[in-house]
Amino acid sequence: MLIIPKKHISNYFEANQQTKDKLWKLIDECKEIADKKFNPDGYNIGINCGEEAGQTVMHLHIHLIPRYKGDIDNPKGGVRGLFLISEFIREKGGIL
Repeated sequence: MLIIPKKHISNYFEANQQTKDKLWKLIDECKEIADKKFNPDGYNIGINCGEEAGQTVMHLHIHLIPRYKGDIDNPKGGVRGLFLISEFIREKGGIL
């Protein structure tokens, strides 16, 4: 799930505090929706800021990624293995 502000902001650190507060509230709301619809075992929350950090779309967006037991062999390190997870989700017919 992506949480994206309507106003153009290039990355998280350029957002004002009011926008940051609203984004975190939306993350909580999106989590509740995902809990009901997909019943995941956990979540990763990801924000990339700058090209060197992996940001490819230069508009602030936050990834809320549902995780499931067994989606990768070793979940330690969190988002580092997410490229493998996207393949797992596609195989299951879901959307990342």
